Amino acid sequence: MTRRTVTTAVCVAVVAGVAAGCSGGPAAAPASTSPSSPTVAALPHSGAPKVEHPLPASVLSGDPCAEALTSTQLKDIIGIAPQGEHKDTAGLGPSCDWHNSDAGSLVTVSYSTEVQEGLSLVYQNTKPKSQVWRVLPPIQGFPAVAHLAIGADLQNQFCQVSVGITDELTFEATLILGNANRGKQDPCDLAPRVADMVVTNLRQKAGS
Repeated sequence: MTRRTVTTAVCVAVVAGVAAGCSGGPAAAPASTSPSSPTVAALPHSGAPKVEHPLPASVLSGDPCAEALTSTQLKDIIGIAPQGEHKDTAGLGPSCDWHNSDAGSLVTVSYSTEVQEGLSLVYQNTKPKSQVWRVLPPIQGFPAVAHLAIGADLQNQFCQVSVGITDELTFEATLILGNANRGKQDPCDLAPRVADMVVTNLRQKAGS
């Protein structure tokens, strides 16, 4: 898989739940109406769990390239700590990609801040399209689900985890395994570890 294909795959997966556009093309409008609209169901909905002990929304106010993962954590995940590549996706929020081009691995953290329906939107839009859908044990008390909503041919290398930090807000941690690990490890076993690292850092930012 080329780096261009990898990045495209991540983009497709990240926006699958909100129907937003990716960099390099025009952004589509979010699939749902704003949470202030009377037509939007109360949160949570569509089978999504409630976030019992939410973090303050301000923890997602920064740059994920600077705050989501530390250099040490990146080395644990993809073997190196490269410079992150920041992106802002209209209708979704900021994200950061970290590539290990030599190994073919990639980790992405996205803050879903613009469509404020949290995990409910993931359950509503992404779950019906997913080839892989695993409700995970709570990650440090926060509800989470691992999923793959793109081609089944990527199941041995790609996984995304969505974590609800409030009923309105989520972040996504996406992992693409390096060439040496494809077919040997389950990416949906490893991606929750990435999400756990992000939760640790967000909680530290919140002072909790």
